[in-house]
Amino acid sequence: MTQSVINNARSDSKETAAELCPDCETDTIIHDPDRGERVCEQCGLVLTEDPIDYGPEWRAFNAQEHDELSRVGAPLTQSMHDRGLTTTIDWRNRDANGHTMSADKQGQIHRLRVWQERIRTKNAGERNLKYALSEIDRMVSALGVPNPVKETASVIYRRALEQDLIRGRSIEGVATSALYTACRKEDIPRSLEEVTAVSRVDQREIGRTYRYIADELNINLEPTNPRQFVPRFCSELDVGKNVETMAVEIIDETTDQGLHSGKSPTGFAAAAIYAAGLLCEETIPQRAVAETAQTTVVTVRNRYREQLEAIDHSPAATEPSST
Repeated sequence: MTQSVINNARSDSKETAAELCPDCETDTIIHDPDRGERVCEQCGLVLTEDPIDYGPEWRAFNAQEHDELSRVGAPLTQSMHDRGLTTTIDWRNRDANGHTMSADKQGQIHRLRVWQERIRTKNAGERNLKYALSEIDRMVSALGVPNPVKETASVIYRRALEQDLIRGRSIEGVATSALYTACRKEDIPRSLEEVTAVSRVDQREIGRTYRYIADELNINLEPTNPRQFVPRFCSELDVGKNVETMAVEIIDETTDQGLHSGKSPTGFAAAAIYAAGLLCEETIPQRAVAETAQTTVVTVRNRYREQLEAIDHSPAATEPSST
């Protein structure tokens, strides 16, 4: 029995009336969901056991067998306006045997397809939600972020729509702000500039809407840690592992001193990578680092000099003759 199961069982047991173990007379009875048993944590006595198996009656040994044997559809998702409970009419004009339909039948199926698409949204709110979730799906695909971010962004947009926070703002702006909030909430390193690049609205509107949504929905987010951007930037720059390790050490040491306060996390991470390249004697052009982090060369130059001074390294001693 794992420690997490024990802790969850303890919290559940506090909510209900205390029950004593008939053997040792202690109130340490817990529920083990994996085994379906209620046991005494003190003496190990099994009080009751649940013989119901909630799993499938078939066994699968690989993903293909699982898909073939499963008799259920896709799981519910928040990233679709109807949570995935809709039905669709196939676009191929063929019958169940794979034969091509007649022209009259194809016309009938086309009309049914049009009406089926129309009745999927019954009011303006659902049409708003459908368009916004499609925008989130498009931007998630362009940014290459994992599916949990899309689900979180969809939930945030739904909450904003329920509390009427969309009024007076563009759907694209709120959808982009929800996606940026989800990236920060899920600790996925995507800067505001990167999100703006795939959005249909400008950065100023995204930032203003993001602050408004986070405040109204009481979403408290920690400041972005610059070290989250280091692995991706180093991978794009194709630098050595020692440079990445040194850059993380520089960020950790300088953030402990509060040097990152009020500074762009992407620019701070880019400067740390450049400074690490100097310390590891690996040439990394400042312009390449700046373009990777979508910042300016001036920002990289100013930040890396501050970082080297903070860790007691002279910039003049490490800076190459030309960058």
